[in-house]
Amino acid sequence: MINRDRRTTTAAEREAHKIFKAVRPKEGMTDYAKEQKALHDNRDRLKAERLAREAEAANRTKAG
Repeated sequence: MINRDRRTTTAAEREAHKIFKAVRPKEGMTDYAKEQKALHDNRDRLKAERLAREAEAANRTKAG
């Protein structure tokens, strides 16, 4: 069955969609991505500090 209700877009409409697509704000995802990056960076920093403390404590117990 062929759907004849759908019309094709013109070249001008396609060009307009390209322009509007480039202008649409992406702030929502950008803000979310920034928050996620900050969260992961902080978690990685804290993990590195914890591992350093554990390694230092292990060295102290081995040394004496």
